[in-house]
Amino acid sequence: MPEKTTDRRIIRTNRLIRDTLTELMKEKGFEGITVNELTAKADINRGTFYLHYRDKQDLLEQSEDEIIKKITKILSAAQQLSPEETLYYNSHDEPFPFIVKLFEYIKDNSSFIKTLLGPKGDPSFQVKLKEVLRKTLLKKSHQLKKEEMMVPPDYLIAYLCSAYLGLVQHWLESGMKESPRDISLVLLRINLLGPGKASGLLSTSKS
Repeated sequence: MPEKTTDRRIIRTNRLIRDTLTELMKEKGFEGITVNELTAKADINRGTFYLHYRDKQDLLEQSEDEIIKKITKILSAAQQLSPEETLYYNSHDEPFPFIVKLFEYIKDNSSFIKTLLGPKGDPSFQVKLKEVLRKTLLKKSHQLKKEEMMVPPDYLIAYLCSAYLGLVQHWLESGMKESPRDISLVLLRINLLGPGKASGLLSTSKS
């Protein structure tokens, strides 16, 4: 059998198992799921499941790691942006392409990510996402002029990580009415203007 055909079958099987896991987590939470129930709902035999995963915990961890690795790869593009490119996108009210790509990926995997971040999901996944964001922002912080900052860098990074994750969660929970590009613009404008100006509480004029 050609290797590519085998790879496609593995990918389809893994996605089927993950989608079934998502459905069951929505219904009863992770702890209430059994492998028997999962394989029955996915219409696969237990042997197929155990070819890919040791147990349901391994399934959850591998599925989460796949998401985290992809998001990490997308966010790595932030390190390639020069200060000049950053200024260009900011001054032209244009979202960074890698941020649009990030929201496109989140949308493509929205059911699973929304479930993980929801009340019947996995609290540790939120911790993993925040850590990816923290590391990304930490690597970019060398471009900051520390002497001009009004707050300590670590507090700024902690605030941004929580704010970004909160925005993603709200976008998912509200049905993703905005396109990936539009929600990227929302993020850009909050970043540039700050909550005060973005909310209209502070004037953007210099009068």
